[in-house]
Amino acid sequence: MSRICDTCGKERKKAASRSHSKIKSLRVQKVNLQTRNGKRVCTRCIKTEAKQAA
Repeated sequence: MSRICDTCGKERKKAASRSHSKIKSLRVQKVNLQTRNGKRVCTRCIKTEAKQAA
């Protein structure tokens, strides 16, 4: 199952964790996806849809 928003196409990003000694280790920032009406939608799209509905 992919971690991609069905509405905007947002997906995971690469980021770096830095230790106290400045050693870099790569990690992944995942998108906060929720299921709405059978679609996997990110929380930013849910907020935008709520604004447009109002």
